Amino acid sequence: MKKLFGILTALVALSAVAEDRMPPIPLDKMTPDQRGPAEEIIKGPRGALYGPFLPLIRSPELMDRSSKMGEYLRYHSAIGNRLSELVILIVARQWSQQVEWYLHESIALKVGIKPDVVKAISEGRRPDDLTADEQIVYAFSSEMNVNHSVSDTTYALAKKRFGEKGVVDMLGLNGYYTYLAIIMNGTQTENPDNAKPLKALIR
Repeated sequence: MKKLFGILTALVALSAVAEDRMPPIPLDKMTPDQRGPAEEIIKGPRGALYGPFLPLIRSPELMDRSSKMGEYLRYHSAIGNRLSELVILIVARQWSQQVEWYLHESIALKVGIKPDVVKAISEGRRPDDLTADEQIVYAFSSEMNVNHSVSDTTYALAKKRFGEKGVVDMLGLNGYYTYLAIIMNGTQTENPDNAKPLKALIR
């Protein structure tokens, strides 16, 4: 058992420093098809090309369409920015997606998610100090990520509180940030040097 634990620890450590399979492409090295969507993202609310868009630039049309969906879900979803960021943290933790967590941890704190809540999620624990809205979002997103479905009870609570549009947007947030996590995990997108890595989840 100790030997197995040691191997797993080593693998986690190795993955944390794994080589970026699709590193950034400088703007002046991009093809015309890449440059247009890249400049559109840079001029938009994100202000820069980073995170999942670094590998996605290899498929400019996919990146462009992904960016537009993300702009709606992140900035205009029916459940609001604070609860959207809670969903993003839950997804990032489930996928142990280091860059996604790094980018959104500070944003979540800034929009009002309590530090103890962020810490609990980072450690794979259910937070104790959740508001009524956060309890619904946490249950809904956790069930979807862990069970790949949502119970009737949780669904009814979410629909009553957020309406059908809110439920669809919440599903969209879970799906979109899962998609970005898959892109970054699959291409081993490099984490910023000053980022504190998430610990491996014990399942």
